[in-house]
Amino acid sequence: MEREIDLNQISDGRLYLANDMVRTGCNECAGCSSCCRGMGDSIILDPYDMYSLERGLGITFESMMQDQVALNVVDGIIQPNIKMQQGKDCCAFLSEAGRCTIHAFRPGFCRMFPLGRIYEQNSFRYFLQVHECAYPNKTKVKVKKWLEIPELGKYETYIKEWHFFLKEVQEIIKKTQNDAIVKNLNMYLLNQFYVKPYDVMVDFYHQFGERLEEAKEVAKSYR
Repeated sequence: MEREIDLNQISDGRLYLANDMVRTGCNECAGCSSCCRGMGDSIILDPYDMYSLERGLGITFESMMQDQVALNVVDGIIQPNIKMQQGKDCCAFLSEAGRCTIHAFRPGFCRMFPLGRIYEQNSFRYFLQVHECAYPNKTKVKVKKWLEIPELGKYETYIKEWHFFLKEVQEIIKKTQNDAIVKNLNMYLLNQFYVKPYDVMVDFYHQFGERLEEAKEVAKSYR
């Protein structure tokens, strides 16, 4: 999701890489679940998130669409996001006791919090959102330990590829005046990266790479 932000107002003024120490409050998190409430449709799921959820829950994207996942247009592109529980305004995966039921395979958005990403020069760095987590006496931890993502190098490469591919698609959508092209491209991307099941017994990055190369050729045809 694109946002116009002033880092001086929302961060500690620093940008971080995976091996940097950042004051997030790692071991002192009280599990208050405040960050799992009132999020609206902001917890956007990328293809790796969907692969992890399908593997962790043992169900398909279409099954999750019944109660746990919704579709919204984000910067011109249809993307899935976690639903809030009806009448409770909290994450669909939050238990009655206020605990995350998908913690081991939670989405990247949740893993980062209260970190965010800023993209520049075909790469990105992390920044700390200092006003997002109210828990006091935060401790320092390495970014990569905070994220708890296996093969972080591969994951970060994937994140860059996905982000900048979506930027290319957004430019196509902005330039075209043809609603049919926008619809067809969106439906293709939704099916290619989300609806079509991933083989959870096979490496995600290999599957994503194949899908991405095909999608790039399709996107070219709409330019």
